[in-house]
Amino acid sequence: MTGSFSRGRRYVLLLLFLCGFGLVLSRLVTLQVLQAADLSAKADRQHQKTVSLEGARGTIVDRHGKLLAKNVEVRSVFGVPNAVENPVKTARQLSPILHVRADELERKLRQNRSFVWLARKLDPEQGRRLDLLSIDGIGVVMEGRRFYPKGPLLAHVLGFSGMDGEGLEGIEHRYESYLHGEKQTMVLQRDGKGRTVFPKGMTERGPTPGHGLTLTIDEVIQSLAERELEDAVGRAQAKSGTMIVLDPKSGAVLAMAVSPRFDPNAVSALGPDRWRNRALTDAYEPGSTMKTMMAAAAIEERVVRPNTMVFGEHGHMTVANTVIHDHERLGWVSFAQVIQKSSNIGAAKTGMALGEQRLYRYLQAFGFGQRTEIDLPGEGVGLVRNPKDWGRRSVASISMGQEIGVTPLQMVSAVASIANGGVLMKPYVVSEIRDADGHILRRISPQVKRRVISPETARSVTKILEGVITDGTGTKAAIHGFRVAGKTGTAQKIDPRTGTYSATRFVASFTGYVPADSPQLAMIVVIDEPQGDAWGGAVAAPVFSRVGEQVLSYLGVPSNEPVTLAMALRKS
Repeated sequence: MTGSFSRGRRYVLLLLFLCGFGLVLSRLVTLQVLQAADLSAKADRQHQKTVSLEGARGTIVDRHGKLLAKNVEVRSVFGVPNAVENPVKTARQLSPILHVRADELERKLRQNRSFVWLARKLDPEQGRRLDLLSIDGIGVVMEGRRFYPKGPLLAHVLGFSGMDGEGLEGIEHRYESYLHGEKQTMVLQRDGKGRTVFPKGMTERGPTPGHGLTLTIDEVIQSLAERELEDAVGRAQAKSGTMIVLDPKSGAVLAMAVSPRFDPNAVSALGPDRWRNRALTDAYEPGSTMKTMMAAAAIEERVVRPNTMVFGEHGHMTVANTVIHDHERLGWVSFAQVIQKSSNIGAAKTGMALGEQRLYRYLQAFGFGQRTEIDLPGEGVGLVRNPKDWGRRSVASISMGQEIGVTPLQMVSAVASIANGGVLMKPYVVSEIRDADGHILRRISPQVKRRVISPETARSVTKILEGVITDGTGTKAAIHGFRVAGKTGTAQKIDPRTGTYSATRFVASFTGYVPADSPQLAMIVVIDEPQGDAWGGAVAAPVFSRVGEQVLSYLGVPSNEPVTLAMALRKS
């Protein structure tokens, strides 16, 4: 009996063992086969975080290869909340370094998550201070941050990119599809105590960087334009200012300056009004600079010749029950003198002789009321109404630069077409696109838009505009040793409260080209609301002169000054 009982007990134990083994085996099959995918995903969620990183944005350089924008590797800080033992202490340690409030950091570190960003793209000094700390649950990953080594220089053209590396303004935005790098994911992994964080799955080469851009801008010319414009705006206590320098033969933008400036390395505290590129977004009534285009149209259509005599009505003329005044009481003067002395009455008479349809056609031909199609975002169209919406005085008003809105870029492009023998060019700022290895992917060539006037008319207008500098309102635009052609403009602004022209708020401008006999530079200077002497000839023309003189010297353009040879006679 005893033996039988012992065998029975062994069988029961064996059966229990087999049952237990079966349960274990069943559980293993369930965990490692049936639920393997779900459990693996859960483990990854607990121990891994996938972060999307982009390759470095492409560099931006000026026409001579001088660096204007690049990416630098900087630290970004993240936290693993489940691995942070003391969120309060950790937040207090990090707050003065990251420049983030301690309570905000603490809130992030108390979240039931495996990954939280604490601060992105730190300044180098922040990174150095962070390196001195070693805190469980806090990690660092290197990211690309956009850096503009020249600070405010060319900021309104370059624009800037956001925290995620996407271009938000200027060239950075317009050429985003070329500049941005290839995206790649990084898997961040930690151990059970959060002590080890390392990249998993990264290739040795890393994300592919974006393409590089070469601009038509010349850093030296840009620097000169910005410096002189800033000085002029400051001296005049003006609201803002704009200056553009073009190559009239190609349409290439050599400089585009806007005042006040801003630093694209620090835009978080600024608003759109500060970084808006007024050179191509803001329309203004051009005043007397529009007489240049009216003159070109009238001469082209044989309405007048430079020596045609025009009666100035002694400075007072009635049109459509309104009075047009001149600042001089002119009698009979030549049409050339009408432009040189900036006679409103002479311009109005000539415009009325030209007629609304022909005037409107030339406004369109010169590019007013339409975008220049420059390769920059945010360009405005200005304001040119259809003749059917014109009033009885509109032809006279438009001929002297009222009832029309233009951007500085439209105006300088139109004047540059006269400098270019009557051919309007498309302005542009990017000349080449290169891949990360420096190979040229695309080269942008000058583009002709249309012929506006004949070469003969362009020469006649140039001769008239030279007289503006030698005997007219633009004497302060003169450049020693060079023939200068240009036109002043002083326009009253509309008072938003009354809807009429203000007696105290003006836009002063000057636009022209040099050398007049073989133009290398076409330039415009616009000063918004200068105080004191607000005439374009007094405020804007000197800026044209100072920048033009320095740029011509920099470019090595020979002057018209005769060379005097000093000969030493040897004593016999």
